[in-house]
Amino acid sequence: MTEGERLDAVLHDLRSCRICRDAPLYLPPLPHQPRPVIQASATARLCIAGQAPGTRVHASGRPFTDPSGVRLRRWLGIDETVFYDSARVAVVPMGFCFPGQDTKGGDLPPRRECAPTWRERVFAAMPQIELVLAIGRYAQDWHLAGPKGRGLTETVADWRRLLARPGRPRVLPLPHPSWRNNAWLRQNPWFEAELVPVLRQEVARLVG
Repeated sequence: MTEGERLDAVLHDLRSCRICRDAPLYLPPLPHQPRPVIQASATARLCIAGQAPGTRVHASGRPFTDPSGVRLRRWLGIDETVFYDSARVAVVPMGFCFPGQDTKGGDLPPRRECAPTWRERVFAAMPQIELVLAIGRYAQDWHLAGPKGRGLTETVADWRRLLARPGRPRVLPLPHPSWRNNAWLRQNPWFEAELVPVLRQEVARLVG
């Protein structure tokens, strides 16, 4: 990226990206038409860094248009109007296209081409971002660069120290809001009792 590259130019290039289908680096080509999904602006101060679009988001072209999005917005304390206002909220997943499903019907991990190709360019064009919500292990490994082998529970439980680290943007780790994490939420009631209230305060400050 050249110094001063505009976000609109980065987004134009990103939305035209077909690397995972036409020039894959690590895996077989994406078996369907890529449809990069991102929400970003030069004014949003809050960024949600998720995993990758699922089937519903691939169909809609909008992030978190699924039950996970309903739970996530409840955690954040905002409605759809605020969530989908790109001037206030950016959504930058680790993989921009639906990666497909495994033999059991679960979503595959984000394509490994995405993050090294696009992530630095996108965030360099959004220097106004103050807080990144790192949802799930892939986003946490990238944005926190913590010790290898550290589990999600250990990382999220360390949220106070991580949020207080110097530098910008600050990073707050979250579990994925998928129903697959219902058991994790039951086993870790401190998440909704202690972390979520702070999360809502931070979000209200940034999007208000």
